[in-house]
Amino acid sequence: MNTYKYKHYIIYSLPPFTMYGFPIIYTAILLLLSPPNAALQELLRGFTATPDSSLPVSSFQPLLTDSIGNYSLAFLRVDRTHLALAVIHVSSQVPLWIAGKSPLAPWSSQTRLSFNGSLVISHSHTGVFWSTYTDGHRVRLSNTSNLLIESEGESPVVVWQSFDFPYNTLVENQNFTSAMKLVSSNGMYSMKLGSDFIGFYARFATNSGPDSDPGRLYFQHNPMETKAHITKGEGPIHATLSPNGFLGLYQNSSNQVDLQPFSSFQQPGTGNRIIRLEPDGNLIGYYWTGSSWVVDFKQIANPCDLPSSCGAYGLCRPGNSCSCLDNRRSYSSGDQCETSGDDFCRKRYRVLRRSGVELANKEIMAYTMMSSLEKCERACEEKCTCWGAVYSNTSGFCYAIDYPVQTLVEVMDETKMGYFKVREGAGKDKMGVGLWVGLGSLCGVVLLISGVGGVVLYRKESRGVKGYEEEEGINGGVGPYKNLRSASSKSIELSER
Repeated sequence: MNTYKYKHYIIYSLPPFTMYGFPIIYTAILLLLSPPNAALQELLRGFTATPDSSLPVSSFQPLLTDSIGNYSLAFLRVDRTHLALAVIHVSSQVPLWIAGKSPLAPWSSQTRLSFNGSLVISHSHTGVFWSTYTDGHRVRLSNTSNLLIESEGESPVVVWQSFDFPYNTLVENQNFTSAMKLVSSNGMYSMKLGSDFIGFYARFATNSGPDSDPGRLYFQHNPMETKAHITKGEGPIHATLSPNGFLGLYQNSSNQVDLQPFSSFQQPGTGNRIIRLEPDGNLIGYYWTGSSWVVDFKQIANPCDLPSSCGAYGLCRPGNSCSCLDNRRSYSSGDQCETSGDDFCRKRYRVLRRSGVELANKEIMAYTMMSSLEKCERACEEKCTCWGAVYSNTSGFCYAIDYPVQTLVEVMDETKMGYFKVREGAGKDKMGVGLWVGLGSLCGVVLLISGVGGVVLYRKESRGVKGYEEEEGINGGVGPYKNLRSASSKSIELSER
């Protein structure tokens, strides 16, 4: 058997004098006549593909498609210069699964996807970026967007599937087990199953531990079913997104212990549903209408309950309005009130106090009973890995914040007080830059006025005031300085392509 490559397709040529000769030659001709960017419906051993540098940045390069064309395994360009292997919902071009998290391979002719029993992304200089480490015969994409590697034989066995390694999205009928996790696209948030709950975790610090450590628990959903309960010793729980419009929690295959209905619960329709862990830490459900994805479910309904809805050292008010804890800086979306640095073991800090605040996730946070606010503050002050503390005078609960301070919630209770450490100089950098920019502009204006004044004085002295006025057109028309000011006032718009 001889193997030939054409436009990333593998064509097998057999001796012509066999009963299979004509069908294979016919198939080969069809492949040769296929469009260059057409995708196959299975990949066999020996398949290779490289990214096409001529493609637009906003497009993707299809490699494999399901039988009805809803989903595609494709090269997806990330940040213009990097490549991700992704399963994409073709109509919306939304990625549902991505192979590996980081690092990503470069979008380069030296990067290659190959299949020789394992799917492998590699680079000729830096080596392997990602591999399935399998021994399969073919790769196939199911009509449910599940990427499958199957063994050889009349009854092929699935030796690997993408449903076992979700990224940030779950699709209909995809089981989510305790061995899996969803990770937001920015890498800050993750979702995992506990023994009897769905947990949401945040990794705020840059040195927050190994990848096996999910981070800080910021939200927890426990089963709400009254007639069913989780039985210890009866096996782990798993979650499944139902086509009927709900997220179900199960123990074993039949014991449903929780049901979270979506807005489209039990409504007739054939659209797809997905749930995705978004970059703000919320789990959002979407329904495909045939032309767009619409929001169908939100795990955290109140934006103030999100871990960092107003950024570091921000304050969230009812109605989702944001301000800064220190009340001195105006809040702007996408800009933090203060900088969250490392711990304070080797760095100077100042103290920020604010009353009428509490933690959004205090129900799942540990606390210590303290007899006074001063003792609560002192306990945090003496611990260099403590970023702050929130104390309640009525209950005596002292909540220590052992992670970078994020968004606090404003409450109408002045007995709830917060103590926060702020890195020395944080928030002053931008003020300093603005001050120097202002001083520089002022100096420039002074120099410009001085220069113009010098020229005017020189010309008045050399030719007389009248001759200067007639030549420069002071009493009528537009002089050169005015033209310069007009040109400098034009705005320049930048946009990403």
